[in-house]
Amino acid sequence: MAFSENSLELAKEVIAACVAGGLRIAAAESCTGGLVMGCLTAIPGASNVVDRGFVAYANRAKAEMLGVEAALIERSGAVSESVARAMAEGALNNSSADLSVAVTGIAGPGGGSAEKPVGLVHVAAARRGGATLHQCCRFAGDRDEVRMQSVETALNLLKKLAAG
Repeated sequence: MAFSENSLELAKEVIAACVAGGLRIAAAESCTGGLVMGCLTAIPGASNVVDRGFVAYANRAKAEMLGVEAALIERSGAVSESVARAMAEGALNNSSADLSVAVTGIAGPGGGSAEKPVGLVHVAAARRGGATLHQCCRFAGDRDEVRMQSVETALNLLKKLAAG
């Protein structure tokens, strides 16, 4: 899957902002399966800011790798604001990064419900010692389109945190 020019431009902006601020990045990805880190590392100079990425697709992986409480996943569901926030904070706690981003959602074509339809994605970004931002999205399109829109949303949140 090729990244769009817009995604690559956002990744460049995130990297430039992180270089300027001396910041490092970690990502915790579920439905994007590493695409956020793939987009960032497509940019020359990414090694100056990328610390690590966690692909935590299964709920057990979210708990083991990121410290997301199993009870939280059981109560809220893996695709929820609270789990996205816990994933972002867990990525910070399990890395030396200053910023993190987390993505969890339902990319489709199956797996959706009336309450949580295909295209529902929660993205959270955290800054060590600072705020954790969240964005709930309802994307249209096929699986690839949902995943790529999720990458752009994640990069935009990282850019916002990196800026200040």
